[in-house]
Amino acid sequence: MAPPNQLCLVLIIFLSIFSLSFLPTSAIIPKANVSLPIPSSQLVENLCNGKAIQNRRFCLKALSTPEVIAAMDTTQLGTLIMKLGAANAKAMLNLYNEIIKKPGSPQALKALNCCIEAYKYAILSFEMVSSELVEDPQTANYDVAVIGPEIANCENELINAKVQAPRLLVGNRFMKYYVSMGYQITSTLELENPNEY
Repeated sequence: MAPPNQLCLVLIIFLSIFSLSFLPTSAIIPKANVSLPIPSSQLVENLCNGKAIQNRRFCLKALSTPEVIAAMDTTQLGTLIMKLGAANAKAMLNLYNEIIKKPGSPQALKALNCCIEAYKYAILSFEMVSSELVEDPQTANYDVAVIGPEIANCENELINAKVQAPRLLVGNRFMKYYVSMGYQITSTLELENPNEY
């Protein structure tokens, strides 16, 4: 007869194999927060290939959310672009408001105040353009276009005041990209509805 230790070992192995046979054989994949690239819609492709777009790659990436991909027409896409532009402008305004609290030179303070005003203007303009897209694309086109010079002025003030804040310059560049996307979508709407205004 086998010693009790060997008998226990055989019994454990048998029970292990027997209990594993009842487990599902499909792979168990842990849930992970991995976002797969979403293919862009034809609307997004057309927009990002437009003449006014300053950075095609940024355009495609910024417009790769499921909500944007599901946009059914140019007006819906335009509304979503304006929301993205306004959200980006709000984030930048918050950043400027945090930086202005830190001590700095009078020139830096003047430049930061200029940028705060530019971003307040950008937020209002993006929000206003959303409501104008259907009624008056030509006015919407103008209203989004005039954001660009405000941001350029902000950028020049920062450079002239020698404000060392790469995040602000990158944020300003991204805002210019949103402005170019807004300008392109409003130009497209003007062409789609030439006799409506």
